[in-house]
Amino acid sequence: MPHHALILSGAGRYADPWHPFVATSSRIADILRGEGIEVEISEDVDARLAALADGEAGSAPDLLVLNIGDPALTDPEHPQPEAERLARAGLLAHLAAGRSLLAMHVSSTSLRGVPEWEDILGGVWVRGTTMHPDYSRARIHVYPERHPIVAGLTDFEVEDERYTYLRTAPDLVPLATHEHDGAEFPLLWARDYGDARVVYDALGHDEASYESDTHRAIVAAAARWLLRA
Repeated sequence: MPHHALILSGAGRYADPWHPFVATSSRIADILRGEGIEVEISEDVDARLAALADGEAGSAPDLLVLNIGDPALTDPEHPQPEAERLARAGLLAHLAAGRSLLAMHVSSTSLRGVPEWEDILGGVWVRGTTMHPDYSRARIHVYPERHPIVAGLTDFEVEDERYTYLRTAPDLVPLATHEHDGAEFPLLWARDYGDARVVYDALGHDEASYESDTHRAIVAAAARWLLRA
């Protein structure tokens, strides 16, 4: 039976004016389908996260993909604590069941209503500290010896934003990095959260990011590792 992935794509309060979520979620879906994974894309982020709390084996997604923005930016005067409480419960239930999570790009700014989010992901965007150089073509350094996700890959160039000064866990092992002002900053990592596997890929600002053969290969390999395939 093929694996099932649910991509939650930024819309409504999870949308923002900078990221074309419809386009990037479609590109992620294409990569996953190329791995033989059944893919559903939903823009009903809060409801679908909440529904994960009721997921049963055979009906819940094997892989949850988050490609979402930060509601605190789009709707700062109207927090939704009940929606956030239910979304948190669903996400934690998904992970507690040993199911996997792939978080993309701007998702590191999101889910402020989930206190565990930083620990789950391994790093987050910090307002006033984290930044990115101007969108441009840049060289990404890969550490192929560190993990199956990047095994056999080499450094590559990509048109993208490159997140810099993310706050990251002290035990984090970067799988890909970029250089800014003479220092190296992580853009890709994999970790365990209890019995669940988690990957964060800070690339993927827009469709141009997925024109890179190596970036597409990373997303595909991440999916295989997350699904233990």
